[in-house]
Amino acid sequence: MFSSRDTFESDFCPVRDELLGEMYRANESGLPRLVESVSPDVRARLALFCYRRSHLHSLAVAIAASCSERDLIESGGRVGSTLYALSRERSAKSTPSLSGGRKPITLSTKPLSVLAPLEDEFDDEISEAVPA
Repeated sequence: MFSSRDTFESDFCPVRDELLGEMYRANESGLPRLVESVSPDVRARLALFCYRRSHLHSLAVAIAASCSERDLIESGGRVGSTLYALSRERSAKSTPSLSGGRKPITLSTKPLSVLAPLEDEFDDEISEAVPA
C-alpha cells in the first residue's frame, strides 16, 4: 500500500490529458461511460489525482463513486478512504450535475476599500528643521 505522501510525491495524471479534459467537460450521463473505459486501479489513482485539485473535486467524487473502497485505499491510504466515504455520502443524497454543482463566480461591483489621503506631516517637519 502506498502512503499518502508517496502518492503525492509521484503525482501525475494517470490518463491522457485529452481523456481528463473529456471527463471534465462530460455531462452527468456521459461521464460514467468515460470512467468505465479506464481500468479500476487507474480509475482510483485518477480520482485521487483530481481530489488533490480543488477545481476537480466534483469530478473526483464522481469518479470515486465508481471505485471500490479497496482500490481507493490501496492507491491513496487515508485520503482514499476519505474520498470513498465522501463519494458514498454524495451518492446517497441527490447529487447535482458536475457543472451545476459548482459555485458561481461573482465579482464585486463596489470598491474594495477607500484609502484616506496621506498627510505630509513628515515632509513639513523636515522643511521646518532645514533652513533654506
